[in-house]
Amino acid sequence: MSHRWTYQVVEVKPSLLSRVKAENIQAELNRLGAQGWELVNFAFPGPMAPATLVLKKPQ
Repeated sequence: MSHRWTYQVVEVKPSLLSRVKAENIQAELNRLGAQGWELVNFAFPGPMAPATLVLKKPQ
């Protein structure tokens, strides 16, 4: 059986005075997971750059 997917890209930005924190990423993933989204890719280019999350869920 073939699935059709909906994708969502989310940026988790660093706060003004600190880096992207693991707790912030975890909170965002938990929030999106509760909505049925599944993480499929993650990019973290550097400490002061936003982390990019790519998620999918069935249509």
